[in-house]
Amino acid sequence: MTIDELKDFCAALPGAQAVLCGAPSNILVYEVSGKKFAYFKTSMPEQWRFSMRVSAERFVELTDMPGVKPARYMGRFHWVTIIDVARFPAEYLAELVQDSYARSVASLTRAQRAALD
Repeated sequence: MTIDELKDFCAALPGAQAVLCGAPSNILVYEVSGKKFAYFKTSMPEQWRFSMRVSAERFVELTDMPGVKPARYMGRFHWVTIIDVARFPAEYLAELVQDSYARSVASLTRAQRAALD
């Protein structure tokens, strides 16, 4: 999966919005009703590194893989950063993004979840 395909996939999830945060953050955030589920770093030296939230079990599994590390500042909340998304199997990456999205939706209020349907 290319970076553009991954961005399109994130944006296509129900209620998802892309928010570009400028300097000094320089990140492209994907969120649903204000809850982040994924983001890309948009500036050098880490341009287009992709981060998302995962379960505690998957956090341990993924951070043992080459090319995956705990996300800066967010690792303690089980966020991981994938250095090169093109090296990841597309189906597995899509599953991880959907899980991160589902975690964000689950943290919404009942009214916010109803508004997504």
